[in-house]
Amino acid sequence: MRFVLDWIISALSLLIVARVIPGFQVEGFGTALLAALVLGLVNATLGTVLLFLALPLTILTFGLFHFVVMAFLIWLATGIVPGFHVSGFFPAFFGAIVLALVSTLLRALVSA
Repeated sequence: MRFVLDWIISALSLLIVARVIPGFQVEGFGTALLAALVLGLVNATLGTVLLFLALPLTILTFGLFHFVVMAFLIWLATGIVPGFHVSGFFPAFFGAIVLALVSTLLRALVSA
């Protein structure tokens, strides 16, 4: 049950980010669900490897490079999910930051 709740929270977070960040587009809730699933899978596989390899840069930049890696993973997911588009690096970068904040806030609200 927790997996489904996290999946829905991730999809809602993507929809909120699409409303806030120009150049970050999600066509609907179904697309957001698929994008959240793909982002989760890409993050769990390739993201783990990239974050490990980028650990020295992440430490040097006090964690900010983590958002660069997440922006790359978001951009990668846009190539897989139809209806999910990010128009460049900066929308992906700021989208990664807002996505982390929104999903953390929504998870805190649900678990409270």
